[in-house]
Amino acid sequence: MKKIIKTENAPAAIGTYSQAVKKGNIVFLSGQIPLDPKSMELVEGIENQIHQVFKNLLSVIEAAEASVNDLVKLNIYLTDLNNFALVNSIMEKYFSEPYPARAAVGVASLPKGAQVEADGFLVLD
Repeated sequence: MKKIIKTENAPAAIGTYSQAVKKGNIVFLSGQIPLDPKSMELVEGIENQIHQVFKNLLSVIEAAEASVNDLVKLNIYLTDLNNFALVNSIMEKYFSEPYPARAAVGVASLPKGAQVEADGFLVLD
């Protein structure tokens, strides 16, 4: 049986998906773009966008009654891979070692004109 995870502390789904889905001890996190959850507007600037994406992911993780330490895989999508070093420096503010496995992928575009998106999954004990 799967459980749908939902929180008002992260942007509402803007399509036919759930913020996260728990099946057994695995939680699959849908992609988060840098929308402010209250206004549902994109935040300005790449640095603010990266912070907002991580804040949104952490809100969904919290709603799943999990912690950032349960995150085993993180996928980051960037419209400009020149921002990869910035993602790394900001990521250190939200995550500590041992870091989750990760992929960083350059993409042509993201929903609503976002410059960054992230998704991943958790494994709960």
